[in-house]
Formats: sequence, structure tokens, C-alpha cells
Amino acid sequence: MNKALNELIKKQGLRLDIGCGSNKNPGFIGIDYLPLKDVDIVWDIEKTPWQIDGNIFPADSVETATASHVLEHIEPHGGVFIDVMNEIWRVLKPGGSFLFVVPHATSPGFAQDPTHCNMINETTMHYFDPDPEMSTMGPQLYNFYRPKPWKIVKQYWSPQGNLEVALRKRPMDRSYLADYVPIIEDITKTVREKK
Repeated sequence: MNKALNELIKKQGLRLDIGCGSNKNPGFIGIDYLPLKDVDIVWDIEKTPWQIDGNIFPADSVETATASHVLEHIEPHGGVFIDVMNEIWRVLKPGGSFLFVVPHATSPGFAQDPTHCNMINETTMHYFDPDPEMSTMGPQLYNFYRPKPWKIVKQYWSPQGNLEVALRKRPMDRSYLADYVPIIEDITKTVREKK
């Protein structure tokens, strides 16, 4: 890995602009699959784990990550979007922040672009927040997929405009899964009992 990047990680942690294109946030390291002038790391973020110069991107190395009008382009099928969210969680430092903006799933801005495939609305992030505080609907939705745990800090949206989200990386905690019984185990047990 680049020695200067390694030193920066050790010293202060990174600020990562995911899908930066040619409009990277000032003071951020940019990752994008296109080798544009502002891109520091050329990588397709749908391929996890992310790599830099043939090495796996360091875990717990990013202080803050941003993504502006990127996540709506991530393939939602086959768990790709969940894998990308899990990878962002992996590279963030404990308590790190992920800030993103996407067109609201019902907005004309989402519908007009033929490359938009991942519909995200104000409920979507509840699938990523186990919400142990029981302040929202998180526990019910989180257990559908059990991704890496996030805390929804803020959400602002307009069904005719954008959805802006601030997430914080939660630590892993087995209590998030306390009531979960994997469906596949239930099916296997039922089949064995019938034999």
C-alpha cells in the first residue's frame, strides 16, 4: 500500500469520498471505478473487500465517509448493496460516520436516470439499524438481513427530492441477534423430524 496513505491512516484516519468522480470533497481521499483526475483509489466499490494496490483496504481506518448520488447505482439484488454497506462499516473506525445523499425512491430524479437501480427511502436504513434503544422500527427490520450494525443519526427527505442520511458505525453486539432464529435451521430441523 502507498506509504503516505499508510502514514495518514496511522496519524489521523482517512476521510473517504466514495464514488467521488471528478468532484471529490476537499481534504478527502477519493475512490471510484473510473480513473478520473480526482480519484486516488481506482476500484469498483461493488467488489468487496475493497483493495488498494493489491492489498485489502485497512479495517477501522476511515474517520468519515461520504457518498453523493452513488448508492442508487449499486445493485440491490444478490446482497450487493448490503455487502457495500458492510464494507463501508468495515473500513470505518469505531464510531465513524457515513454521510450520504441519494434521490428519494419516489422522486422524479430517481425515475429519470436509467442507471438508477437501488430504490432508497426513509425506511431503508432501518434494515441496517438494530435499534437496541427501541426508539424506531429497527429491530423488526434489522433481523431480515442482519447486516453490520449502524445507528441512524439523522435523515432528511422529500418524496419529490433527495434523501440525506447520517449514520454512525455501531459496535458489533450479539444482543442485536438475541431473538433471531435462522430460517434455514428451522427448515432443516423440520425436514429431519419428518424422516
